Amino acid sequence: MIELWCRKNHGGQELCSECRELLDYSLARLDHCKFGAAKTKCHKCPVHCYRPDMRDKIRKVMRFSGPRMLFHHPLEALRYLFSR
Repeated sequence: MIELWCRKNHGGQELCSECRELLDYSLARLDHCKFGAAKTKCHKCPVHCYRPDMRDKIRKVMRFSGPRMLFHHPLEALRYLFSR
């Protein structure tokens, strides 16, 4: 989703430094999640582990990329919708 956001909003094929930082941060949060493999989706999680500034950034990315996932990655989007 971050790649889609960056490509559409910042141009280019590679992630810009801002989007790379957000991706690295989100992957680090997942690696250090106390729920491990039993983790739910972030919006259902009782523990908000993102810093407020990063949470705002990822929220913008999700709101932009979520609806577009149906066109760019339809199987992933459907899998996500049916898992709710």
